[in-house]
Amino acid sequence: MTQRLPDDVPDCLIFLLAKVYQKAHASFKKQLTPYGITNMQHLVLEGLWFKQGMTASQMGKFLILDKATLSDVLDRMVKSGWVEKKMDKKDRRLSSIHTSKKADDLKQELIMERRNANEDLMKGFSSEEKILFRRLLIDIINKN
Repeated sequence: MTQRLPDDVPDCLIFLLAKVYQKAHASFKKQLTPYGITNMQHLVLEGLWFKQGMTASQMGKFLILDKATLSDVLDRMVKSGWVEKKMDKKDRRLSSIHTSKKADDLKQELIMERRNANEDLMKGFSSEEKILFRRLLIDIINKN
């Protein structure tokens, strides 16, 4: 049985955004369970497939993640064989992050899982509503 919000819920966007996040996160988590990765790890993989070889600092800026969170996620991903760190030959304090063969072999499947999750979340929306919703979310993220 699906729970529904009452029509007279107070006008609290923070609450509504939190509920949308919970729903989307739980649904996508379920899709990723067979692969043994989390939503955050999937985000890191997609970031690396977009821009392979970033440093942790570059990736943090790219994915808008704090250092502590990203460091913990990357450590777990290295241990589980999803990503590899390669030392910079000129500056040994730096390392670039790359997807592993394991990740690359599942790239198309994992991208399809994300696309399916997006489609499920936006089911019933017109093309225009999908574009507007995405734009509004980006505007909220980028707002100072």
